[in-house]
Amino acid sequence: MLELCHWIDNNKFFMALNSSTFFSVVLEVSHYFSMMMIVGCMGMVDLRILGLAGRKQNLTDVAEDLMPWMWIGVIVNAISGILMFCGEATAYWLSGPFRIKMLLIIVAIIFGAAVNKNAPKWGRQPSISAGVKLVALISMLLWIVTILAGNEVPAISGTG
Repeated sequence: MLELCHWIDNNKFFMALNSSTFFSVVLEVSHYFSMMMIVGCMGMVDLRILGLAGRKQNLTDVAEDLMPWMWIGVIVNAISGILMFCGEATAYWLSGPFRIKMLLIIVAIIFGAAVNKNAPKWGRQPSISAGVKLVALISMLLWIVTILAGNEVPAISGTG
């Protein structure tokens, strides 16, 4: 993998893309905005499951309205993140905080996918179980920790 990172670091396309102030700004804004789309949509569904927001709205309707936007955010975030990674591939790959961030994102997406898949079923039940609420709480906490970890990558590792 390290050889691939070295190749990416020396790739003229990625070098040009990441040395451009305009494209760097576009990538960062896209990355942060798409993360807020993910967390905002997922957070609203999680808060609805927990009974802390939108109590008068049907969980199924909330999830069906917001989940497509969350997945659009995931796609934009992945694309912008990969392109930003390509700007300093070796440094990111060797960064422990970056690896922790990536692990947290994967786990958060798994929880988000579980909530996304099951929210319509949970919305048809007369009440939401404590186990489902625990899944929603863990999902919210994972996204919060992921954001915090993402903010710490440049500070701790010197990348970004």
